[in-house]
Amino acid sequence: MINEENKGSPVEKYRNLAIIAHVDHGKTTLVDQLLRAGGTYRENQEVQDRAMDSMDLEREKGITIKAKNTSIRWNGYVINIVDTPGHADFGAEVERVMKMVDGVILVVDAYEGPQAQTRFVLRKALEEGLLPIVVINKIDRPHADPVKVHDEVLELLMDLDATEEQFDAPFVYGSAKDGYFMTSLENEPPVDCTPLLFSIVNRIPPPKDADTDKDFKMLISNIDWDDYVGRVAVGRISAGRVRKGDTLYLLRRDGSRVPGKVTRLFEYSGLQTNDSTVGEAGNIVGISGFEDVDIGETLVQNAEDEPLPFVHIEPPTVQMDFSINDGPLGGRDGKNVTSRVIRDRLMREMRTNISIKVEDTAQAGVFRVSARGTMQVAILMEQMRREDYEILVSRPQVIMREEGGQKLEPFETLYIEVPDECANGVVRILGNRKGVLESMEGVGVGSVSIKASIPTRGLIGFEFELVNLTSGRGIFSHLFKEYAPYAGDIVTRRGGTLVSLEAGIARPYSLEALEERGTLFIAPGDEVYEGMIVGETAKPVDIPVNPTREKHLTNHRSATKNESIQLTPPRVFSLERALEYIEPDELVEATPHFIRLRKRIIDATARKRASFQNS
Repeated sequence: MINEENKGSPVEKYRNLAIIAHVDHGKTTLVDQLLRAGGTYRENQEVQDRAMDSMDLEREKGITIKAKNTSIRWNGYVINIVDTPGHADFGAEVERVMKMVDGVILVVDAYEGPQAQTRFVLRKALEEGLLPIVVINKIDRPHADPVKVHDEVLELLMDLDATEEQFDAPFVYGSAKDGYFMTSLENEPPVDCTPLLFSIVNRIPPPKDADTDKDFKMLISNIDWDDYVGRVAVGRISAGRVRKGDTLYLLRRDGSRVPGKVTRLFEYSGLQTNDSTVGEAGNIVGISGFEDVDIGETLVQNAEDEPLPFVHIEPPTVQMDFSINDGPLGGRDGKNVTSRVIRDRLMREMRTNISIKVEDTAQAGVFRVSARGTMQVAILMEQMRREDYEILVSRPQVIMREEGGQKLEPFETLYIEVPDECANGVVRILGNRKGVLESMEGVGVGSVSIKASIPTRGLIGFEFELVNLTSGRGIFSHLFKEYAPYAGDIVTRRGGTLVSLEAGIARPYSLEALEERGTLFIAPGDEVYEGMIVGETAKPVDIPVNPTREKHLTNHRSATKNESIQLTPPRVFSLERALEYIEPDELVEATPHFIRLRKRIIDATARKRASFQNS
């Protein structure tokens, strides 16, 4: 039954909720179905799957990167929905929306059950006092066990010290992909989204303390962009009303109070952003007119009001240096190549991505970027590549602390699921990376679940080793645990590299000879330069090579000799894999069309001299 009394007051019609889950458990697909149920699409309209994943990178990688707002109308209610990322590196996107909503839908895979990020996002929601609805998704998946997952979620709620009201969460079962849900697994036929929508309006409370008669106040939880008016401050109105033309005050983090006029007011409906005449307490809106607005600041009507508190954001754990591309091929591929434009782009990213920090360094043209993880930085690099930037990026380094004269480093809780026959190999990898095994137990048929504590340093390059060991069948997730005493040196790359001595075009004849020394990263016809890494070798030393050498012509040379050379396809690096592969004396060169690996010092003589001085 819908609580009819909630329809009396304007504030009572609003339901603000976030969709949270571990990566790939079906959040964005669930939003698709809610949009259908809310009438966003015409009947028989052909629509794209995962419509909320509007960024090209999100669609390519199949993950949500940025939290996004939408809204549906159903039975007289306005249901504002925030779709959040599931990957741990983008946890800050989840954290900051918690101040914008009054409840959450926790989506859990009916086969995998609660995972590392499930625990993280649920803990954040419970700490903010939000009420959860649990959707056990993918019940049509082979070997799905929704009853077992139901019990695991209840255990997780207990572990996270949920209140009695939070623990008494309604459960909804279904398949977001096929668009049906039900509140019971017994004697209830699968239908559409109606059971979930009934649960939302009955379980999620209307906005707390939202009073339209008080002075306007809004915490800024997100930043949007409009081509006509620029930056748009997005948040839930805590009190009062706002109209276009109103004068408001921006309460900055530095304590200053900046007046400004509302030039435009936005509401979110379906996949569109619409102009609005008035925004009222309880609703999620966008406000333009404040150019220098940042996430976590407050907009108020009364200049004497105090700012609203912002949610605590977990600190970055890794850092790396961004710099101009000073290599021999620098400036040929991209348009944005100067230190000024690179710095401006990084500073702009920091203003909309609160989990990234950017600092100038003592070295000209080098900027230190701190983030949650390697994937987050790889996504930023890929965005910059597509915007015609050229950059050099160093290997990720964890952010150390010192307390009481003791060196501390970040540790993660690591959860791994692998086939039985791979378990011993995984334990060996963990040992090499200073991981400590906490538990190991069988799950499903022929699989083992492993829980371990490991330094964040030990996770750099871990995925590549796990994929190789398990032939792609192993999965893992991790969660920041604590800062603990330094665990000692970790060797993550045991082989050396093949480093080019010459500049020019890679030739089949020379690459055929180099294949006997190791694995190549380049193909015939690729342009190379001195100091560029063109392959790897099993020997733990760097080997200088010449990939541009051609065979000398003779009277007996066959005209088709080069055509008969058969080379193994080169190893192709993604940005994330390239960052994890390189050593501290190496860099990743990212341009719009190329990803290259190189030595910091490209001149062989200068590099050798520097190694002697450092030894």
